[in-house]
Amino acid sequence: MDLKVGPWIDDMSGGFPMSKSEFRLRCSNVCPNEGTIETGNPSESRAFLVQAFEGKKGRREMEAAEVEEALRVLDSSLSHIKWRLKSPSKHRLQLDVLALCTEMRPVIMVDYGGKMPELQEQLCALLKLCQQESAIFEHLRVMVIEDMIYLIHVRGLAEYVKSSLNSEVELFFVNLEQDPPKMVTQAEESSLVTELIRVQNLFSLFFPLNEMDNDLLSCHMKDTAANAESSTNKPIISQSPEFIDLSSCMQDTQVTVPTLNGWLLGYPVVYLFSKEHIADAIYNLSTKYLRIFRILVSRSISPNKGSQPEELMSFSVPYELSMGGSKEQWAEAFLAQMQSRWKNAKIFGGHCRWR
Repeated sequence: MDLKVGPWIDDMSGGFPMSKSEFRLRCSNVCPNEGTIETGNPSESRAFLVQAFEGKKGRREMEAAEVEEALRVLDSSLSHIKWRLKSPSKHRLQLDVLALCTEMRPVIMVDYGGKMPELQEQLCALLKLCQQESAIFEHLRVMVIEDMIYLIHVRGLAEYVKSSLNSEVELFFVNLEQDPPKMVTQAEESSLVTELIRVQNLFSLFFPLNEMDNDLLSCHMKDTAANAESSTNKPIISQSPEFIDLSSCMQDTQVTVPTLNGWLLGYPVVYLFSKEHIADAIYNLSTKYLRIFRILVSRSISPNKGSQPEELMSFSVPYELSMGGSKEQWAEAFLAQMQSRWKNAKIFGGHCRWR
């Protein structure tokens, strides 16, 4: 599996005024597949080379046969519930589900395949069928925060939350309340960073690492709701065990959904601004060129099969704050974190290196 890390320059900039949904996607560092023009020198790109889906995945090895089974069950379940996804959306869903099942990512945001609430209903129905057919999907859940919807790996998310609170995951923030935006670290004093940590603590209550057994999540969520520190922090308990609503985490906080998304989706750089400064953030971001960093993966069992790289994830940083590309401090820290995590957990076979 090749993980190629940019840089690319995206000329989405200068397009204000933007719609609320466009701004949310952009501030969440989500790079749309359509309408994006990549420029810059391809020779500047770097590649992070590892072996992937066919390698080890944390606590257990996911064999090639299991990957094929996961895709078969997913396709069969899509047909059973008559969810007719367009080809690009179906391809995206397949890759996202594999990323979750192999614990390559703990959270993915579903910004394709329809609109709420129908999208939520379709995902819950799909996941229920998949879990009935195969244990590969047992740790996956649908999560909603306000009008954003995600697929999560509950154990993977619990581990990620714990590592975040223990400062094992180093985050850098782009303060969009200033013009020009400024890069700040988590160590620097910031009321918004403090509030984000408070939200992370709420997630640690809902996803306790030492209690992530197969059927424990729904029971624990009910216990957590009964003992939450205030009524505004209680999750909404659904009749469906596949569904979790954590919109309550965003109440009584100045943390915005785009900021939360940047952390949840595992990006090393997170856009930071309060609810009181949304208009400032829209202006300050919409007038800036962005550098896009993409991670591409290959699903082929054999490298000789020549499968095309696919985008696993991508994130953006204002161009003026990422002049060094992959040599930026945060970029090198992000790479070191990935190398350490994969090496220590022995998630993948083979080796990893810059190319």
